[in-house]
Amino acid sequence: MFSKNMQLPCLLDIYGPLLSDRRRELLEYYYNDDYSLSEISELTGISRQGIRDSLKKSESELNELESKLRLNERRLVVQRETAAARSIAEQLMQDAPDALAAKLTELLGSLSAIDDTVSADAEEA
Repeated sequence: MFSKNMQLPCLLDIYGPLLSDRRRELLEYYYNDDYSLSEISELTGISRQGIRDSLKKSESELNELESKLRLNERRLVVQRETAAARSIAEQLMQDAPDALAAKLTELLGSLSAIDDTVSADAEEA
């Protein structure tokens, strides 16, 4: 049976613009809209086998882009590290004098800005 790789929606968000419009559309139907192959076939007029073949080729292309560029991997590392830094800053803020608490609040704002930038970059890509 054809099983879904749940990392693909993230890769589609990042690398989708590099695919043809038709391939991106089929992937979006399948992964983002959760349509079955039969439903996509009815919508597009392409056979189920044709859709399956296109999805497999598109998935391979997205995985190849990720293996070369590693944009999703880098995004995940940045998110993990900023979450860890945020957690440490929040713990310190609970026990900190007012001056240190103000600096930690500033740090937390910076970490949020980094998260927002990474998320926006991923959506634009």
